[in-house]
Amino acid sequence: MYEEFFNFRSKPFDLLPNPDMLFMSRSHGKALSYLRYGIEERVGFILLSGEVGAGKTTLIRELIKRHLDNVTLAKIFNTKADSQQLLTMINDDFGLETDGRSKAALLRDLNEFLIDQYAEGKRAVLIIDEAQNLSTDLLEEIRMLSNLETDGGKLLQIVLVGQPELRDTLNSPELLQLRQRIQIGCHLKPLNREEVSEYIYYRMESAGNREAVFFAPEALDLIHDLSRGVPRLINILCDYLLLDAFASEKKDIAGEDVSAIAEELDFERQYWQGAQEQSAPAASMRRARKMPKRASQVLKTINDLGNRLDMLERSTSHTDQNHAVMLMDKLEAVEKKLQMLESDMESVKAMYWNKMAQQKMEATKPAENEGKRPGKRGWAYRLLFGGE
Repeated sequence: MYEEFFNFRSKPFDLLPNPDMLFMSRSHGKALSYLRYGIEERVGFILLSGEVGAGKTTLIRELIKRHLDNVTLAKIFNTKADSQQLLTMINDDFGLETDGRSKAALLRDLNEFLIDQYAEGKRAVLIIDEAQNLSTDLLEEIRMLSNLETDGGKLLQIVLVGQPELRDTLNSPELLQLRQRIQIGCHLKPLNREEVSEYIYYRMESAGNREAVFFAPEALDLIHDLSRGVPRLINILCDYLLLDAFASEKKDIAGEDVSAIAEELDFERQYWQGAQEQSAPAASMRRARKMPKRASQVLKTINDLGNRLDMLERSTSHTDQNHAVMLMDKLEAVEKKLQMLESDMESVKAMYWNKMAQQKMEATKPAENEGKRPGKRGWAYRLLFGGE
């Protein structure tokens, strides 16, 4: 829509995983080097992980397009499958016959094919994308595929590509043998502030015009903050910003332009809060494992109190009065200790909320001085959702 206005050959911030538009950050360059080394050295298992939108698929396509020589390749992108379906997809992508084959026949065919490839001096590589969806049972079966080997090395090299949850799955006790076989592991990190700027101008240059738009420093700061350095989210923001600049017939993007687009898209809630809610159970488990010392003391005291009450209840039927009195004294001491701990925690809670309230008031002061934004929605919101 705006390509002609900015003299682009193509859209610079398209969401398709195009290796021709791959920005080689330090993290991406390191990961690509590791992947190439692992395949050249016939490493059995290679792991590539990264957050959603970090560029894993784009990097894999770059690897396939330019860096795999003398390699027979199979790629699996659908990991919502059972054992036989997965094996069928692997054989099919290697070009083997799969119709009517049992699991045993599929394994035999794959083994014979891999031996033939090795005899011809070719490396057979299996790339499994979205591997975080694989169950522990399927991952264990994939490990068994790596047992196909000769004295000269592995017949099949396997590259597992997935989100950080894949590493969590691999850390389970059941997958110890698989974990020990992963010789190369790399993780794609988000772009830092400097890399965000380089990324944006690199994408515009790759599309045909590096100077199409000037991004003010404060605009780049906001793009980095809003996207957290995730390339896919940078693309989403910048695509809307170029559309906005095209509609306004301008070639400079200021910080207020980024803020307006982020507000119209409800960017924070749309692209971050949902992910945070999905990870809430895992976060709760992490918090439970790292319970504050004061809270642990309170819970221990409550448990002790409950245990002592049970003991008192059982003892009243068959013990003398003196023993019951002694237990009551101990219970009173425990109750006093619990009251003191609760009082301490209430004080800490009050201090916390006072601090949060003060920070909130300080954060709203600049907004009050600047005055209220006009109530009318921007053109991008109207274009997307209608209304005024």
